[in-house]
Amino acid sequence: MKSFLLFIMLVPFLGIAQKAATASVDVAISDFKDKALENEVIIFRSFLNGNEFSGKSDETGKFSLELPAGDKYEIFILGFKDSTSYNVFEIPAPPPNSSYKDAFKVDIKFMPSKTFVLEDCNFETGKATLEPESYSVIDELYAYLLRKPEDIIEIGGHTDNVGKAAANLKLSEERATAVKNYLIAKGIEPSRIIAKGYGMTQPVADNKTEEGRATNRRTEVKILN
Repeated sequence: MKSFLLFIMLVPFLGIAQKAATASVDVAISDFKDKALENEVIIFRSFLNGNEFSGKSDETGKFSLELPAGDKYEIFILGFKDSTSYNVFEIPAPPPNSSYKDAFKVDIKFMPSKTFVLEDCNFETGKATLEPESYSVIDELYAYLLRKPEDIIEIGGHTDNVGKAAANLKLSEERATAVKNYLIAKGIEPSRIIAKGYGMTQPVADNKTEEGRATNRRTEVKILN
C-alpha cells in the first residue's frame, strides 16, 4: 500500500501582471528517508475545467511548471496502471493588476509500491500461451518500464494448488517467461527483467474455493531496486 505526506507552502505575490494570472510551482518528490525520487509523474487536475498539467521529476526529484491562478488542483501520482489522488492544492487569484513573483512550493513524500499484480494477464488453461486480452495490461507494464528506465523487475508466475507441484512450478516459470519475452520483443533490455516461477508455494487466497484459486493464479511484478 502506498503511503504519502504532502507539504505545501504559499509564497507572497508581487509585481505587475503582464498576462493572464499564472503561478510557477516548484515540485519536489522524495521518499520518507528524503531520497529523491526520479521519473515520478505528478498530475495537477483543475477543479474549474478538468484540465490536466503534469511534470516528471529529474534526478534530483524535482520539476517546475506553470499553473493558472485562481483555481484548485487535485494532485495525482501516476502509478503503474493508473493514478491515485493524494491531496488538493489551491492557487488563490492574485489582486487585480498583480501576479505571483515567487514560486509556490509543493513537497511530496511517498513510498512507491514495490509489488503489483498484472490484473487480466491470463493464459490458456494448462499452458503458457497468453490470452489475447492479456496484451493490453502487459503493454501498460511496457509503458511503465519506459518511464522508469532505472527499474529492474521480477515477473513472478503463481498457480493454484490443482495438479502436481512440480508441474505447476514449471508452468508458472514458463508463464513468467512468456511475459518477459513479450516485453523484450517490444524493446525492453533483457537485463532489466527476471522471470521466476513460484508454482503453488505462495497462495494469497483460499485454494478451497474457485474464487480463491482464480486469485492465486496470477502474474506478479516486483520492483527489485
